[in-house]
Amino acid sequence: MKSTTIIDVAKKAQVSVATVSRVVNGNYPVKDSTRRKVLEAIRDLKYIPNIQARELNTQRSSIIGIIVPSLFNTFFAEVVNGIESFTASSGYSLLLTYTKDNPISEKRCMNELLMRNVSGIINISPNTEKVASDFFDQIAERMPMVFINSYVKRPAISYVNNDEQIGTKIALEYLISLGHKNICFIRGDRSDSYEFKQNAYEEIMKKMHNFREDYILNIGADNSIETVELTAEKVVETLQEKKEITAIFSCNDLMGIGAVNGCHRLGIKVPQDMSVMGFDNILLSNFIEPKLTTMDQNMMTLGWTAASLLMEKIANENKTSRQVVLQNTLVLRDTTAACRHVE
Repeated sequence: MKSTTIIDVAKKAQVSVATVSRVVNGNYPVKDSTRRKVLEAIRDLKYIPNIQARELNTQRSSIIGIIVPSLFNTFFAEVVNGIESFTASSGYSLLLTYTKDNPISEKRCMNELLMRNVSGIINISPNTEKVASDFFDQIAERMPMVFINSYVKRPAISYVNNDEQIGTKIALEYLISLGHKNICFIRGDRSDSYEFKQNAYEEIMKKMHNFREDYILNIGADNSIETVELTAEKVVETLQEKKEITAIFSCNDLMGIGAVNGCHRLGIKVPQDMSVMGFDNILLSNFIEPKLTTMDQNMMTLGWTAASLLMEKIANENKTSRQVVLQNTLVLRDTTAACRHVE
């Protein structure tokens, strides 16, 4: 069946094609009586505007490309929600791509978005390996781009990130204020975020003269569906050997939930016998029992700010770049308490 065109709408409403376009796009004043005729014709003919045709005419895409490393960590979903809350009012749609924390997949995602002629790209937690190389430089010169939570800077890209190093120090100092000295540190692979958090952890533990390399657990898969289970297994293995540990700092909430599960399997009570900290404040952290003490990563604000930076770059023809730094906030819940006595 032949689809309705803008020409059909113009004929039915007895106006020009340009007038229909002005009503549809809302980009030029039209008399109320004329607007009503056009809208009535659109309704009667069940006309759906052809976005691709409009973009060919304007030479401007209405799509923003989003790159995320995982679909399983709701941190990224909440950041995307923040992006959407800003871009929706600007008339842009989102095209989501997924890298599975893989640098090769990240390159493929970038190329796919470029081929689709998006107006700009927001990359959430880009892979460190790719950022450290010059892969993004040539692309950023012609494509407006914003990175979220990337700490290696490229000159043509705008950035928004939390100061995760300070956030980690706040979390660890809170655990120390509760009397904890033997603190386990859980991290994943291939992200600047883990390096910055580990640097903060090592600095604080060395000041206490209590740094131990074997208290650092790298579970590898950090944002996958296996994250919680892998963390639980690693925690069980570690706490069976190192009974002096009284607190666990986890680099994200999925790891924190896994740490709580691992303690449960060993019959270790949280928080009476073991304190557990998460990092992110995803929705799930407030639904488990006991509720997870964590650091709030401002996910909605991260996304909203990234979108505003991208709109700024688009409006300025990609000639401006800047950086915004947000601060983490300690969220006290039920998985932390004063240190138990250690024999």
